[in-house]
Amino acid sequence: MCGIWALFGLNAPLTCICENFGKIEHRGPEAFKLEYDHAVKNGYLGFHRLAIVDDLHGMQPMRLYKYPHLFLLCNGEIYNHKQIGQEYGFKYVTQCDVEVILHLYENCGAENVAKMLDGVFGFCLMDIKKRRILIGRDPYGVRPLFKLFSDDGQLAVCSESKGLIELSKRIKSKWTLKPFSPGYYEEYEILHNGRMKLLSTVNYYKPGDKLSFQVYTPWNELNKTDVHENIRTLLSNAVKKRLMADRRIGCLLSGGLDSSLIAALLVKHAKEANLPYKIQSFAIGMGDSPDIVAARQVADHIGTDHHEIIFSKEDVENILDKVIYHLETFDITTIRASIGMYLISKYIKHNTQSTVIFSGEGADELAQGYIYFRDAPNELEAHSESLRLLKDIYLYDGLRADRTTSACSLELRVPFLDLQFTNYYLSLDSVTRQPQGGIEKHLLRSAFDNTNLLPSNILWRHKEAFSDGVTSIKKSLFQIIHEIIKDRVTDEDLKAAHLKYSHCTPKTKEALYYRNIFEKYYEGQAESFTPYFWMPRWVKGINDPSARYIAHYSAEK
Repeated sequence: MCGIWALFGLNAPLTCICENFGKIEHRGPEAFKLEYDHAVKNGYLGFHRLAIVDDLHGMQPMRLYKYPHLFLLCNGEIYNHKQIGQEYGFKYVTQCDVEVILHLYENCGAENVAKMLDGVFGFCLMDIKKRRILIGRDPYGVRPLFKLFSDDGQLAVCSESKGLIELSKRIKSKWTLKPFSPGYYEEYEILHNGRMKLLSTVNYYKPGDKLSFQVYTPWNELNKTDVHENIRTLLSNAVKKRLMADRRIGCLLSGGLDSSLIAALLVKHAKEANLPYKIQSFAIGMGDSPDIVAARQVADHIGTDHHEIIFSKEDVENILDKVIYHLETFDITTIRASIGMYLISKYIKHNTQSTVIFSGEGADELAQGYIYFRDAPNELEAHSESLRLLKDIYLYDGLRADRTTSACSLELRVPFLDLQFTNYYLSLDSVTRQPQGGIEKHLLRSAFDNTNLLPSNILWRHKEAFSDGVTSIKKSLFQIIHEIIKDRVTDEDLKAAHLKYSHCTPKTKEALYYRNIFEKYYEGQAESFTPYFWMPRWVKGINDPSARYIAHYSAEK
């Protein structure tokens, strides 16, 4: 994990440049580098590093003696870099997985870079010989990337918008600042006045598309008749290939299905790889909340060095505004779910040596895990909803997972969003992927039944709303938040909210408070950053995203 920052053709004082570059220091606090390149007028390339692989040669902008005209900034992990090297005969100079991007670009062309990568990434490559800029992002947007571009060709990219928002105010022409779309790459020409001309925008991958790279698990090695075995194999290998790290590995563990499966597979592969330490797991809650109790059982079963983080209402009060700043969104459910994840990340950073953290994000979107999927009219609409959630995950759960961990200088890995695993899972019969007998993620659960990987009651544990899981059924987290916010927003402010905010107009004091804090840091960017509130579908008569308001919700049982 790291932070990338680049500026092309935008004239600003050096003090302003350094100040804005420094706003993403949390993504890589161990080293930084900011280069000015004379090949591009007002061209800067900046990098904040968190060393995960190749501590000696991993600094960026990356340049190789073989390609002195190429400069690379990349925040990511490329899991198939060795396979690509063997397939094309590339001779790597460093141990860094992202080096493969330079070789692919030089030998296979700009159009054959992003689609050949099995990994997560946001990159910006500059070719001073051809006078080109290439920008790309992974298919699910696991790694963040923002782009600032003006009508007169001023271009800037950054891992987070906070590194660009103040710079945008210096642009006199019309401009846009928005997340770079996952599954896309763009190529620009560097004009002689230092400005950029957009040459092409290519959507190289959408969820479910055929993969263009050599997969980790050969398709012909999968079982032709046993779907459950294939699910186990592919998810297991998705965890295995993500062990690539020179830093200590840990995992988040809520005691729910998703994090428990990943934690159990992680422990299994860590033992097989003879890692010289015990995997640490981390659970958070208020007292003996449902998540704390379930996670404790899982940790005992799989044998992790388990940590429990207990938080209070005062903790929520103290970090709420800071969480919104780091998230760069005002979405209600995203902020609620981020509170516990930020607190647990803060604990990991300050109390342990674990730096690479595995988590279970992506399973609900892929495997139809949200309770409202029980209300899907048919299997085709359920499948379409799953695709939509995966397409937009970078704006909601994916954003939450990245920002809360990166704010504390941790690197998150999410095996459920592995490209081969998602590709296979989405290809299965739509009916089998729906909830069965009132049980969401039935197919995924069934695949691991009778394997003893997890206790049966955990494998089949009901879906818990996050804000209930970390607190209790008596007082949910969002009720605690309401108590904190009620005196920070007046009734008059709420009545006038529609006059102040026409896009995603806040309907509650909680929503209005979130929006006010968001606008404090990211004024005018609401529509670009958060196009809609995350809400359950096919459920009538509710205006709050909490699963508590869905008729099927059964946490109290």
